[in-house]
Amino acid sequence: MAQTSPIELYYWPTPNGWKVSIALEEMGLDYVMKPVNIGAGEQFEPEFARISPNNRMPAIIDPVGPDGEPIAIFESGAILQYLARKSGRFYGDNAREQAEIEQWLFWQMGGLGPMAGQAHHFRGYAPKIEPDASKLEYGRDRYTNEVNRLYGVLERALADGRDFVAGAYSIADMAIWPWILPTAQGQDLDEFPKLNAYVDRVYARPAVKAGRSLGKELRSNLGADDKKAEEARKILFGQRASQ
Repeated sequence: MAQTSPIELYYWPTPNGWKVSIALEEMGLDYVMKPVNIGAGEQFEPEFARISPNNRMPAIIDPVGPDGEPIAIFESGAILQYLARKSGRFYGDNAREQAEIEQWLFWQMGGLGPMAGQAHHFRGYAPKIEPDASKLEYGRDRYTNEVNRLYGVLERALADGRDFVAGAYSIADMAIWPWILPTAQGQDLDEFPKLNAYVDRVYARPAVKAGRSLGKELRSNLGADDKKAEEARKILFGQRASQ
């Protein structure tokens, strides 16, 4: 069915947002970006919650869904699968290839993303909230070490000469690549030569560059020591279930 209206991408420039912007660029799907300023709490607005009940971006609305009617989708992994099915690209040519892609996609969703996100928090944001470094030491070391282990998983997966995690370039790479941020995660890519080369190989793709740069002018520096940054941190890390 022809895409008569662009896909609406509800987005902020973060690793999870980059997954979907990269996919849309790679698949050549027409889209329009709708910023969701997570530092200003826009993810908690009722209108956005109707699209993403978990109050997290990214999310999409496809005006031309599978039955020709609009469909809203949240969770970046589910969005990647939907877009791959819609475009018929980057999801393997048979059930065996699809299974290989899905296991790495779910590995990222359940492992690399959450663990790396915690490493970011304890290494970057938490010291600005909790002045007692001794209270943060366990969390910082725990998640830094776990990210190191996960980098090792990727290093071994790439050691058989494959260029991408599931063989051919796929939505698994679009999910994994944005989360390889060694400086923020306390890692040294020189320890992982196969992974290091993979990071460069993926970034050489024009669509990856375009998706990674989407909205870069929007992102505020949450590490800045000012009132605005403090308020953003309270919004991001101080939510309660009642919200």
